[in-house]
Amino acid sequence: MKKGYAVLLLIGLTVSVRAQTLVNRNPDIDKMVKTVNQDSLKSYISKMVSFGTRNTLSDIKSKTKGIGAARNWVVGKFNQFAKQSNGQLTAYLDTTTFKPDGKRVDQPTLLGNAIAVLKGTDINDKRVYVVSGHLDSRVTDVMNRTSDAPGANDDGSGVAGVIEAARIMSQYKFSATIIFVAVSGEEQSLLGSGFMAAKAKKENWNVDAMLNNDMIGSNNSSETQIIDNTRLRVFSEGLPSYELDKNVKNIRQFGLENDGKSRQLARYVKEIGERYVDQLEVKLIYRNDRFLRGGDHTPFVENGFTAVRITEMNENFDHQHQDLRTEKGVKYGDLQEFMDFEYLRKNTGVNIAVLANLAKAPAAPTAITVDVKNLSNATYLYWKAPANGTVKGYYVLMRETSSPVWEKKFFTTATELKLPYSKDNYLFAVQSVGNDDNESLPIVPGIGR
Repeated sequence: MKKGYAVLLLIGLTVSVRAQTLVNRNPDIDKMVKTVNQDSLKSYISKMVSFGTRNTLSDIKSKTKGIGAARNWVVGKFNQFAKQSNGQLTAYLDTTTFKPDGKRVDQPTLLGNAIAVLKGTDINDKRVYVVSGHLDSRVTDVMNRTSDAPGANDDGSGVAGVIEAARIMSQYKFSATIIFVAVSGEEQSLLGSGFMAAKAKKENWNVDAMLNNDMIGSNNSSETQIIDNTRLRVFSEGLPSYELDKNVKNIRQFGLENDGKSRQLARYVKEIGERYVDQLEVKLIYRNDRFLRGGDHTPFVENGFTAVRITEMNENFDHQHQDLRTEKGVKYGDLQEFMDFEYLRKNTGVNIAVLANLAKAPAAPTAITVDVKNLSNATYLYWKAPANGTVKGYYVLMRETSSPVWEKKFFTTATELKLPYSKDNYLFAVQSVGNDDNESLPIVPGIGR
């Protein structure tokens, strides 16, 4: 073996040949998360609601009403934050025209995504991290472009989280690039995210991870009304929709149905989110999205990128896709009064923690391999250093095949490790660890013969 040392990290216990401290909160990331401000989030929501409707088909010429005014306001907020970023943050409106499709677009429509790019400080680091919410709103009839559609939670909450993340993170520096985006056209069939994902694919963006935030600010369901602002769902696909035919044999043979890249990202969101945000449990949902429904991460996974949906634990359908009205004493509509801004604060903090930890970490190790040349009850893994970033060492992660989360971590400074656990009984992955203990995404090994 190459020179180095290994450390076994267990829950609540450290066993090592050399002292090693369990992972603590990075002070900069901890400060970012604690800087998230409820009043700021509330002010963003109030402004978005003031535009009346943000339906994708609504007015784009007015300065005070409709989707055009809303997206220009978001770009304006991003430009305001750019002034504090020492030239690192730039903002723009990325537009494209959609023709009538006979479905949810009945006229030529100029669609615009409000984008801010926080450029990474390492010119050799090509990684890109995307965080999104959708700016457009709707009432019961998705084609209704004139009635008030406040969209406070769906998805003013997601956009507010993105704006607040840009405000805070633009004051810090990261090795990798972070893109903050308020997409349009989600309710018209994921048009804005589809446009962005296709461009990313065509232009070969190195999108390492994408976080889609859609409805992260309501704390109760329409059926129970029980308030619960302590749980957050993360949806992730298992089998990759992109080039599944090329990978299905390997997935079946080695039992990797639960270890696609998006599912690894979901586990990462859970670990990092719970590390930095108190009184919040991140629940892993083993679906790409809710039952028979979709979100803005879907075009990204369909183009081969790693992406998940972050959303509140329970949806309240009285306040989603509803005309504003009161019936039998029940008030319908996606109004600001039904939101929980403490819950939105916590969920925004999860996004910031995950983005910051990823963008500060070195890139993931490459060529990760599990040796199968010899029959053995031990597991030998080896890999190569990442393409960029300063590496303190590596975590080899291990879990039982039936476990949803990684259960053990082995730290090593070498680029190989032999473990007294059978590869037949466990699943493994490897991630890079930076000098400040920031971890890359885990990568599952390939087969070495």
